[in-house]
Amino acid sequence: MAEISFDDFLKVDIRVGEVTRAEAFPEARKPAIKMWIDFGPEIGERKTSAQITAHYDPATLVGKQVMAVVNFPPRQIGKFMSEVLVLGLPDENGEIVLIGPDGKVPLGGRMH
Repeated sequence: MAEISFDDFLKVDIRVGEVTRAEAFPEARKPAIKMWIDFGPEIGERKTSAQITAHYDPATLVGKQVMAVVNFPPRQIGKFMSEVLVLGLPDENGEIVLIGPDGKVPLGGRMH
């Protein structure tokens, strides 16, 4: 495992946002969901896609708070531009479970 400095860690801007809209992404190579996430007034709404269909469907994601890296450059995924990277962990089958706060927190809060 490569070591990084605390300054390196601080370069990664991880914020909490709330999913405002979600829909299936059938054009993706692997099953995925498109999400629009509100990160509060400083950052605003950003969109992303994630291969999370094993544990989530679009209807259950709306209103969910999630953690995401907000300072990566946008990435083209098919015809969809992904602007943030949502964070998750693999379950025992390798399927992603999203990371979010245990309770509601203000949108845009930065992880420390």
